[in-house]
Amino acid sequence: MRDFETLSQAMNVLREEGYVEDFNLKQNCIECRNGEFKVFHSEFEIDEYFRFEGMSDPDDNSILYAISSDKYGLKGQLVNGYGIYSDDITDEMLDKLKMG
Repeated sequence: MRDFETLSQAMNVLREEGYVEDFNLKQNCIECRNGEFKVFHSEFEIDEYFRFEGMSDPDDNSILYAISSDKYGLKGQLVNGYGIYSDDITDEMLDKLKMG
């Protein structure tokens, strides 16, 4: 797995690699383009993920997911805090986003 020092550095590299969509986490899907695409857990793959930990504040922890959907021909990024376990999402979405 690749290693990046900052979240923004990783996001820039992924954009250069074609991960240009900005996904938002919803209860039972991820969506992009202001809701034009709603992509459910069975319709996307997590190609890579990167963990970032804040130097002094544990609230700064986050995960960057590089996501692709063959069904919709989309590649994008989802940034989420380590708190996905407390988010109001379906079990299927939680299982899909659990990493290591």
